Amino acid sequence: MTTVKTLLGLPGLRLRPRAGTDLLDRPVTRIYVTELSDPGRYLSAGELVLSGLLWWREPGDAEPFVAALARSGAAALAASGADSDGIPDDVVEACERHRIPLLEVPIDLSFSVVTEQVVLALAAASDGARKRLQAAADAPVETLLERASTELGLPCWVLSGLGRVVAGVTPLPMPVEEVVRRYAGQEPGPLTLLPVEGGHAVPWLIAVGGALSTAQAELAEELAGLVGVTRARAARPEGELPGEVRVVALRTEGSDESRDVLRELLPGGLLLESAGETSFAATAHWPTEAATELSTVEPLLRAKRILCGVSAPAPRDEAWATARYTLEVAARRAGRVTVVPSNEVDAHTLLLAGAPAGVRAALRRRVLGPLLEYDAEQHTDLVHTVRVFLECSGSPTRAAKALHVHVNTLRYRIGRAGELLGADLTEFTDQLDVYLALRAGDQPG
Repeated sequence: MTTVKTLLGLPGLRLRPRAGTDLLDRPVTRIYVTELSDPGRYLSAGELVLSGLLWWREPGDAEPFVAALARSGAAALAASGADSDGIPDDVVEACERHRIPLLEVPIDLSFSVVTEQVVLALAAASDGARKRLQAAADAPVETLLERASTELGLPCWVLSGLGRVVAGVTPLPMPVEEVVRRYAGQEPGPLTLLPVEGGHAVPWLIAVGGALSTAQAELAEELAGLVGVTRARAARPEGELPGEVRVVALRTEGSDESRDVLRELLPGGLLLESAGETSFAATAHWPTEAATELSTVEPLLRAKRILCGVSAPAPRDEAWATARYTLEVAARRAGRVTVVPSNEVDAHTLLLAGAPAGVRAALRRRVLGPLLEYDAEQHTDLVHTVRVFLECSGSPTRAAKALHVHVNTLRYRIGRAGELLGADLTEFTDQLDVYLALRAGDQPG
């Protein structure tokens, strides 16, 4: 990495520090020559600004110029005297005030020589940085990031498209979900983002804490390639999970991304089956933030919807069957991302979700047929009355209150419905059959 101090050691330049001597470790990324009185719009962070001070006419002129350097994050100002008296005092004072290192260029030294020497130093540093980074190619991601951060002079992170920080040298300065959202929408932000190589459905991102020069961007791309190799090398081998497990069923409607998404969601899981849109995996740990993570990655995928069903801990075959049913429950709910754990599904709903649409329709017709026909012919709504009655645990008083009718009216309607159904709606087994048939109609085919 080239720093301001590095430039002081370049042979033949004879640069002399005049201000900011405690700031000489600042990295230099490029050189920019200007004689504008306010060059702010043309400056970038990390630049060495070279000026002959032709814009300086009188005391006070230095303030807007140096302030612009400070706002842009310039690394330093290298200047030759505006006249034979050398650098004006107010330029030195402004640099001290705005904490901009000031290097005095000998008045007999051509700016073309300074520019050439600095460019060569930056090129040599860039080449050395790539070689030092490549030397750590077999190291863990954390080591790669530390090396890259040192070479770039900027903090670095590796982020998962699920909204997880895979590794980082410091705490991320903003929510990781916000970083992924900005990347998905190609929105500008305070971080520079590059995709990690590898072509996974769930991308990893390199995030760098600032704007990059051309040389820095090349080094960041080198980092992205090395992290991609490390990610592929660290792919978890298949194994076995002992004891009871959760099984997770995940469907990416309209795409074959389910396998990659499930592997990223459950890095310690065991893939059980994968068939394009739908994959199953067993896991000892279910992330409580899974719904948020899937919502974060959804804009980065081709899938029209992401559906997920999760079993409770159980023997694998039992958990697998439960996950399959909860996935069907998820498929019948609205939303682009739907996650349904089994504990959110009533037992009868879980059973009905696993039944084919034809079986559910046959159950409804066989049990409720006479009542449905009566309602259609008489323009009544006994089906609704029966449902409210059963959802009130068979209490005439509660059901009558819910329907805003007299309790005797409610009893008459329930009796009439029972006659039509050939069932005793005060008996538990008959109530169960009728309620299952009613709920079967809630399950879209």
